[in-house]
Amino acid sequence: MSPILRRTGNGQLGFWCPGCNDAHYIRVEGDRTPRWGFNSSYDAPTFTPSILVTTPGDDDPEWDIAPTCCHSFVTDGQIQFLGDCTHALAGQTVPIPPFDRKDES
Repeated sequence: MSPILRRTGNGQLGFWCPGCNDAHYIRVEGDRTPRWGFNSSYDAPTFTPSILVTTPGDDDPEWDIAPTCCHSFVTDGQIQFLGDCTHALAGQTVPIPPFDRKDES
């Protein structure tokens, strides 16, 4: 495959997001939607359109987890984080890091 992408059995590809410190998976094959365009490069992937990952948070006082947003364009192996991201990499462009986490399947 690739050091920066992981494939699932249901037509999805995943990459490691250094802003969220988590994997983001998108569907690139099959009939189900939503489905992203993929340039077929496992070394320098481009996905279209942008990728938006949000979590609603939890307003339970015991947890008090704020909502999060990660919005990016992935082009030629680079992640361009948009300004509406809630993490520290908002507004920056970084290479997709290696997907070498042992605990991620």
